[in-house]
Amino acid sequence: MGKRQPASKAELEIARIVWDLGNATVRQVFEQVDPTRELDFKTVQTYLRRLEAKGYLNTQQDGRSKVYSPKVRPRQVIRETVDDFLQRLFDGATLPLVQHLISERDISANEIQELREMLDRWEQDHGPPQEK
Repeated sequence: MGKRQPASKAELEIARIVWDLGNATVRQVFEQVDPTRELDFKTVQTYLRRLEAKGYLNTQQDGRSKVYSPKVRPRQVIRETVDDFLQRLFDGATLPLVQHLISERDISANEIQELREMLDRWEQDHGPPQEK
């Protein structure tokens, strides 16, 4: 399969609803949209059609309604989105993003501990980092 066209922020919001529901009609998705977003039914329908056209969702006809279901897993979309983001902003390098997040965001002591544990697990699984 070729590279999937990126989903917009609004489209990803709608995709997340479908991922959470598993299978959903336009009406079911529309009912789950945050009311403060003030999206109308037709707009939700348009986002769902775009997500189908871009390869994020499958559809199946159920009577007069289309039922949408995930075609790709959220983890895969997250990976593709982060890879694209890293490439565009940091020329593919991971460390500058991590440095930015640590220096520009309030990280709690618990989050720092989780990062340390994650790095320790990585080293246990992969061995000590090698110099490039």
